[in-house]
Amino acid sequence: MRQRIVNKLRTFQLSKTSRAVRRERLTYLAPQKMLRLEKAAGQLNKQKVPGAFCEFGIALGGSGIVMAEYASAQGRSFHGFDVFEMIPPPTSEKDGEKAHQRYEAIRDGKSKGIGEDTYYGYLDNLYDRVVTSFKDHNLAVDGTKIVLHKGLFEETLPRAQIGQIALAHIDCDWYDPVRYCLDNVAGHMSTGALFLIDDYHDFGGARIAVDEFLQERDDFMMEPGPNPYLIKL
Repeated sequence: MRQRIVNKLRTFQLSKTSRAVRRERLTYLAPQKMLRLEKAAGQLNKQKVPGAFCEFGIALGGSGIVMAEYASAQGRSFHGFDVFEMIPPPTSEKDGEKAHQRYEAIRDGKSKGIGEDTYYGYLDNLYDRVVTSFKDHNLAVDGTKIVLHKGLFEETLPRAQIGQIALAHIDCDWYDPVRYCLDNVAGHMSTGALFLIDDYHDFGGARIAVDEFLQERDDFMMEPGPNPYLIKL
């Protein structure tokens, strides 16, 4: 009961767009995580840290819509990366049993969507649905200011014309994709830029990937939280 009350209070603090995408069941992010996403985007805009906003793991597009709106307000581009179909399996021994059990439930058709909805990974034409959701929020996926890259990260990221990056929201669950994004986006991050890590407290592989990355780099520091920030120094 207490957590439900807290979530309601946090929901009131969200922007109109964040409340809308939650009401439309377009995001799995809890209010506290969405608040931190908005805080990050707003802070980067206020400080005018140069670079695009990117999201790795779009799902139904809710948090991407919020990020794209903040990006557009500052004249930034937004790039979203996803396979736009069922999530690929965890492939590292570092992922742990929880990740493998979660993937088995998805693979076997047992995963539940938000509310009574179908789980997004089972939907046909997910890419087109996401494009429509962006359009419904007056955000055109035009291939220039707002770009959605369909495919595996290791196939789409090297071809993406992004330049500098100010904010990268990493929401891809397993060790290998999280580590790939950290390693391959870090070199594009501006000073003061932020990684926002969604699954650090949810899946062991994601946490290990982040911890390893921080151990190997002295140019990033973590600000703890439900979805921690990694700050480019």
